[in-house]
Amino acid sequence: MFGRLMPTEGKFFDLFNEHADLCVKGAKEMVALMTNFDDLEIRVHAIEAIEKQADKVTHQTIDLLHKTFITPIDRDDIHQLITRMDDILDLLEDAGQTISLYDIKAITPEAKRLAELCLACAEKVSSAVRLLHNMDNSQEILAMCAEIDRLESDADHVMRAAMSKLFRDEPDVRNLIKLKAIYEILETVTDRCEDVANIIEGILVENA
Repeated sequence: MFGRLMPTEGKFFDLFNEHADLCVKGAKEMVALMTNFDDLEIRVHAIEAIEKQADKVTHQTIDLLHKTFITPIDRDDIHQLITRMDDILDLLEDAGQTISLYDIKAITPEAKRLAELCLACAEKVSSAVRLLHNMDNSQEILAMCAEIDRLESDADHVMRAAMSKLFRDEPDVRNLIKLKAIYEILETVTDRCEDVANIIEGILVENA
């Protein structure tokens, strides 16, 4: 029913999908960066380029919002959804730049695991967003949102364990500060994914 009643003007869901795909692409680059430090600068530049693409999609979405009289979902929800997704890529870019600027020589297994959880969250966000055009998909979307919440909790646990190990075992204070910053940024990526899931859940409730 929801899908049939949606206005035809405005390509909001296409823009959501495009942005969500870019989030996945950026997260894949982050995992690749963590896997092979030899490609550090190439990966950092790739993430920066993806983030700029996503910024354009965000601006397109907000511009379309101003021009569209009747929107398929609440105007504030559209704005919140696209800006929170944009936060995901902003943070991934921040993580890449921080690794480069801090001149980190080697990454820890915990940082790589956090990057993998960022990717898993981004993939679930993309899958949920792709189904959002039709409320008949609500149960499947809610299951994906629950999975994002679970992954975010996993990231919390990984970060707490990583911090404990860092403060216990890392003798170099400068290296400790550098790695702590990376852990925190990556964990925050999963927080922003959870924010997106919460917005999506709110949209489902409003349009039930």
